[in-house]
Amino acid sequence: MEKFFKISERGSTVRTEIFAGITTFFAMAYIIFVNPNQVAAEGANGWLVGLGADPATMGQIWNAVYIASILVAVVGTLLMAFYANMPFAQACGMGLNSFFCTMFVSGAFFAGEDVITGYQSGLVIIFLSGVVFLILSITGLREYVAKAMPDCLKKAIPAGIGLFIALIGFKNAGIIEDNQYTFVQFFDFHGRLDTIGTVGLDGQTITGLDVWRQIVPVLIALIGVLIIAILAKYGVKANVIIGIVASTVLYYIFMWELPDFDLSAIGQTFKDFGEVGFLGLFNGDAWDAAFNSSYIGGAFSAVMLIIVFCLVDMFDTVGTIYGTASQADMLDENGDPININKSMMCDSIGTVTGALLGTSTCTTFVESASGVSAGGRTGFASVITAVCFAVCLFLSPLASIVPSCATAPALIFVGVLMAKNFAKVDMDDMLSAVPGFLALIMMPLTYSISNGIGIGAIAYVVIALFSGKYTKKDIVVTIIAALFVCKFIFVTM
Repeated sequence: MEKFFKISERGSTVRTEIFAGITTFFAMAYIIFVNPNQVAAEGANGWLVGLGADPATMGQIWNAVYIASILVAVVGTLLMAFYANMPFAQACGMGLNSFFCTMFVSGAFFAGEDVITGYQSGLVIIFLSGVVFLILSITGLREYVAKAMPDCLKKAIPAGIGLFIALIGFKNAGIIEDNQYTFVQFFDFHGRLDTIGTVGLDGQTITGLDVWRQIVPVLIALIGVLIIAILAKYGVKANVIIGIVASTVLYYIFMWELPDFDLSAIGQTFKDFGEVGFLGLFNGDAWDAAFNSSYIGGAFSAVMLIIVFCLVDMFDTVGTIYGTASQADMLDENGDPININKSMMCDSIGTVTGALLGTSTCTTFVESASGVSAGGRTGFASVITAVCFAVCLFLSPLASIVPSCATAPALIFVGVLMAKNFAKVDMDDMLSAVPGFLALIMMPLTYSISNGIGIGAIAYVVIALFSGKYTKKDIVVTIIAALFVCKFIFVTM
């Protein structure tokens, strides 16, 4: 073990690596709860069911994604350990999981089509994006494309995803709600209290208890954000997972009810994974839906989605690896992370594996930096992280009792962490500031990561052309911009 992982050579010890691996796990363990909620619209008791979706179907998807999320984290992280020998962990990427739900799961529901086929059609898109990603990694084109993209977009994309994730967190918890005049507004506490004693839409008199049950999720989510922030301020590595657990406990206390903890659900979770998620992308109807369904928008839209998933995963991974390796002082003489090509290969294989197992894009997690901060320097730390994830395979009943208002603080806090990337955008140069800002703001406003990237790319090319700053390296972003122009003209999304 010492010889294989080169623990001493990298200035670490077995004990330090173990602690670092556990630290990374607790820093990113929230994905176990959050990912199935995001992909499956919170499952059998989620918002999509509230709009009329079949609870049994949504429960099946939730179960399948729960198992797949853990398995892909185990596989991806072990790849980082044994192939790249880096202290990085992989799991399903935030933002892309929400995008996945919006496009394929809820998209199929609102189009009046089979939701499971919609879910599986999304897996087809993820699989193909992973294959393209793998080819780019093998040929070296991935590194070329990454370096050719404007720096302002590289910085703005993760920040925009952060705002998008935070918006979803605010929406899921009810902190923000619809307003016919201003589009959105803060939760109307006064308005809710005023309804006590009036007759509701169901013909029943609204009681104080009814209003309290509406207010509790909002209060819990706000308290949860503060708990996580305070723990982070004190340097507690497991701040997010502690915040989720604390919020869950407070939720059941405030609601004065006990969670339904059914151990028999473990078997059903694995059953649904085998029937719906695992190799679900090979369902013939899923391939037909991926390129012909109304909610995806046809073959051109499918190609655009494949490109978008590739781009987002690429820049997310590159940024994470560079940032974390720099923090660990694991850069070569050229300032590049050691074993970067192997790390990228692990990431692309992880994405393909995730699609085969039944979940959205797998990517290298920025929370790996917490393990590096704890002293992790080798792949042995990743082995420990993977083992911790594997244990969670049998905790699905525990995960299912976590309410959305308890995971919403995690989404909001991750948004905070990702938004800091925008601080690196040069706001004094309009060629950098305007495209970066448009990419940042259009993701949450259009509820689409791809729209933000496309609008930012188009703005960059136009400004560069008319300001005389266009160079040969901008050909790549020009191609991307041209594809998005076609998308906006010919595809409704």
